[in-house]
Amino acid sequence: MPHSDVLTRLWPASAVRVSAGDLELSWIDDDLLLELADLAGRGIHDPEAMPFEHPWSRGSADEVARSVLAYQWGIRNRISPEAFVLELAVLHDGVPVGIQGLTAKEWPVLRSVTTGSWLGRAHQGRGIGTRMRMLALHLAFEGLDAREAMSGAFADNGASNAVSKRVGYDRDGAFHVAREGAAVVHNRYVMSRERWESVRSDHTERLGAAVELHGLEGLRAQLEPVPPGAGAGQH
Repeated sequence: MPHSDVLTRLWPASAVRVSAGDLELSWIDDDLLLELADLAGRGIHDPEAMPFEHPWSRGSADEVARSVLAYQWGIRNRISPEAFVLELAVLHDGVPVGIQGLTAKEWPVLRSVTTGSWLGRAHQGRGIGTRMRMLALHLAFEGLDAREAMSGAFADNGASNAVSKRVGYDRDGAFHVAREGAAVVHNRYVMSRERWESVRSDHTERLGAAVELHGLEGLRAQLEPVPPGAGAGQH
């Protein structure tokens, strides 16, 4: 049995793939991870800017690449009903260009996800950020039956705020977040299921192709609560 089949059986989230036309979100194996780490090391934003609450993108190329490796290796096992972190590679025409993530807590009860992402600088300004968010929303609502999706961006991150507005989120207030020793306004956005259903056809038109979902049955099962007593006797 090929290794990929064994991994899919033991860890169903590894089979997740979402695609539309030339864009795809895919589970990050080590080969992809090394390419993405190298991409991040080549730059994600202007040196004067900081779009992230935790400034992991500061430092030399190797330091940034190591930060990507350390974070991704550290969150791979976080797939459970209590909390999950699902990070997917963004592939444009088969080339890794960034990462799109979905996180959630108390999933069976709240059915709410939060998205986060980054793109290599060479791939920005081409509409990829908008389309990868649309794929993430399709995964959340159609694939996982989410109730709502949240997103956020610092007020001075014009590109990320523009993506949320373009995709169709509603504003959900703002608050201050500590960033590199200063209090900075952070905008919050929300997309309800009803809102997503109202903009879904617009997303499909923008994506240029129907969205295809793969590997969701196993992931949905992985996110189901474990019945009481199911793990009894396991040591």
